[in-house]
Amino acid sequence: MTALPARGSESTVEIRHFHLYCGLGGGAKGFNRGHARVGNTEAKFQCIGGIDSDPAAISDFSRAAGVKGTALDLFDRDQYTAFHGKEPPADWTEATPLEIKMAAGGERPHIIFLSAPCKGFSGLLCESKSRTDKYQALNGLTLRGMWLALEAWQDDPAEFIIFENVPRIANRGRPLLDQIVNLLRRYGYAVAETTHDCGEIGGLAQTRRRFLLVARHIEKVPPFLYEPPKRPLRGVGEILEKLPLPGDAAGGPMHRCPSLRWKTWVRLAFVEAGQDWRSLKRLTVQDGVLKDYGIVPDGYGHASTLGVRRWDEPAGVVADPRPDWPEYGQLGITPWAEPIGTVTSQRAPGQGKFSVADPRPAGNPKFNNCFRVVRYGDTCPCVNGGATPSAGGLCVADPRPAGVAANNEDRYQSQGHYGVVRWVDTSKAVTAAGQHDNGYGSVADPRAGHLPDYSSAPSLPGPDDSLVCRIIAEDETWHRPFTTLELAALQSLIDPEDLTPLHGTSDTAWRERIGNAVPPNSAAAIAGVMGETLLLAMAGETFMLSNSPIWVQPLAIALSIDDRQLATEIEGLS
Repeated sequence: MTALPARGSESTVEIRHFHLYCGLGGGAKGFNRGHARVGNTEAKFQCIGGIDSDPAAISDFSRAAGVKGTALDLFDRDQYTAFHGKEPPADWTEATPLEIKMAAGGERPHIIFLSAPCKGFSGLLCESKSRTDKYQALNGLTLRGMWLALEAWQDDPAEFIIFENVPRIANRGRPLLDQIVNLLRRYGYAVAETTHDCGEIGGLAQTRRRFLLVARHIEKVPPFLYEPPKRPLRGVGEILEKLPLPGDAAGGPMHRCPSLRWKTWVRLAFVEAGQDWRSLKRLTVQDGVLKDYGIVPDGYGHASTLGVRRWDEPAGVVADPRPDWPEYGQLGITPWAEPIGTVTSQRAPGQGKFSVADPRPAGNPKFNNCFRVVRYGDTCPCVNGGATPSAGGLCVADPRPAGVAANNEDRYQSQGHYGVVRWVDTSKAVTAAGQHDNGYGSVADPRAGHLPDYSSAPSLPGPDDSLVCRIIAEDETWHRPFTTLELAALQSLIDPEDLTPLHGTSDTAWRERIGNAVPPNSAAAIAGVMGETLLLAMAGETFMLSNSPIWVQPLAIALSIDDRQLATEIEGLS
């Protein structure tokens, strides 16, 4: 443990962090941005290396972390064979603790961060498939990686070890977690398990609930570890409006709108914003077509002044280029935020723009408001003797997601086909397999966009024709998939001022690495509280008062003792 300088002098202490299963470097980038200060001493976070089996991810990591990463397979021989279905090549060898140490440049980290592969534990993988030898081998990397890290620095252990994964690991991976906890305790660590929302601690525009196991070396770090402060979630529009529109060359190769089948575009257009594919059930289909809607190219019916209609069809609408004269507009309604036209001697609603779209709810009746829905933040009208929705304001717009009390993983697993997110709402978790048709991977974009004009086409595309198009939905927005660049922005992996693409040219590979990444803003928040605790320990402090909750509960005690010790103390008190 490094000792702090004498009181009264400004100083900077380097806190080194190392990453196993580092991916494209989101966690390392965030830790480098961490900020901590105790008295006159400030922490400077420095990444000393990272390991991943994917060379493309290592290329991204080296740029994001500012230090060269190491491409290294951490499987043992049995795990390699089970996962790949064949024996390893002749020149393949199992990774050793010495190689882990070399990947850190021979330096000792204060913090080790592990974000092990989570596919085998994820709720997106069916239970039966998760039990196969392939995914059990992948799950086994959690234990093997921890053992390699502990052995690499057994003579001078890291002060903190953080293990991050999907929440379902607490159930599907319970036997492995128990082995990891016992292993850490044998190496002198107090251990506690918790979950957190990356969106809340990183101020993101998405909800991303994750499992977190934090291990504190008892001898080296006596102080508590406090929770990072929670921040309000943001709407996806706050992030996306800083980027150019999809297809704009300024966004680079990762900002292209995907080419989808025509029938997929139509489905997305009819999904209600904030909903998923289930909202399509409200549509009436007759003989394979929509009964209540028709789709025609933009401009159809008034693209030409000489348009010819069948005798039994209604006439079209003429797009009149002449200016609207506000003084004489019949039945004119003025928007609330716009000025009225000329006030004339006429006074009836049918004689000009003498009506207004008034948003104020003045004069609502108290009892006879059939089918009224009360907003969650409003008061309820008078409770009367009626017991049905049509008897008054007896319905509520309930914002709470169903099942949260019973299952806190809802926000991570809310994967609905063709889910469309509203512009002002937060995104669901960005997953490694996220596409337009297997989750909430689309957004109701109110911006018009600049796409090819298909209005001159003689007919609509066929159902299976692939194309990039814009269909304005009923809510006057463009329901479209998130681009790869936008998913990276929602993860806080890129800044609007730096749109450098990731390594490679494959959108599929990019999206997998983005979905697996730890959001840098969330990692920075974690680094800050850990850095503060380390500075206190270096100063010889063993206790600090804070308004923030101690990270891992039950009771108001966390990493000063581990879960097993806590249970013993509770039993003694009872």
